[in-house]
Amino acid sequence: MPDMLLLLPDLLLIVGGFLLCRYTALDREVWAAAEKLVYYLLFPVLLFNSISQSRLQPGQTLALAGAGLAVLLGGVVLAYTLRAWPGVDARSHASGAQVAFRFNSFVALALAERLQGTQGVAWIALIVAVCVPVANVAAVWPLARHGGQGYLRELARNPLILSTLAGLAANLLGLKLPAPAAIGLQKIGLAALPLGLMAVGAGLRLGALRDAPRLAAALLAIRHLLLPLWALLLARWLALPAEQALLLLAFAALPTASSAYVLAVRMGGNGPFVAGLITLSTLLGMVVLPLWLTVLR
Repeated sequence: MPDMLLLLPDLLLIVGGFLLCRYTALDREVWAAAEKLVYYLLFPVLLFNSISQSRLQPGQTLALAGAGLAVLLGGVVLAYTLRAWPGVDARSHASGAQVAFRFNSFVALALAERLQGTQGVAWIALIVAVCVPVANVAAVWPLARHGGQGYLRELARNPLILSTLAGLAANLLGLKLPAPAAIGLQKIGLAALPLGLMAVGAGLRLGALRDAPRLAAALLAIRHLLLPLWALLLARWLALPAEQALLLLAFAALPTASSAYVLAVRMGGNGPFVAGLITLSTLLGMVVLPLWLTVLR
């Protein structure tokens, strides 16, 4: 499939979720429940299956995971420095900074599977597992105006982290599930990507980006321009294999996490501003990501 059409199936699923949520009886309440199902069951099962059944090469895998973490930390530093810009609204920055470095895990897994099959899913799952705790802490930190007690405990109970650790343990110990259980888990995992992508579409919102247009442009430039450039430099510096370099670049150019809106609202941030950023980042990612992959090739 040509690079420009690489994410077309995913885009169609996202658009389908958007239309179903807006124009049918499958309203926001239905999709909120679907998001919980994907997050707490389908997505963890997919990660467990991908990691537990894949051949992991420790040396190369550690280099790739470290590069992914370096990409994320670069985004965190750049996003935080925007707070020093003159005239930047503190509330909008605290709410929107996360958009520059958080990433959409559903799109990441779907893209990795399309690019490199099961091995690609396992590699991107390890990057996600390493980066999710750091990204969540970095996202919560600016918003934690009222103490933020308990958020470290929430991170420790994150189903994404737990399922990844369980998959690694099963892989390293050589554990094999009975055939009926393995087939059942595989079928559950297969439902994660299409339903997850449709849930992303159902959550898209048009927000009040005019509250801070310069800040919005800077955050999206970090997400879709500077981080991919940083990933290219890291891949060359670390001499990553071509397949891993491609996945690292794809990871760096992903759309931002759709859950950023929920976090901003829950912690008293500027929800509409973040919703607008998520919408634009999703649309930009569908166009810009294939272009970056073409650049690498």
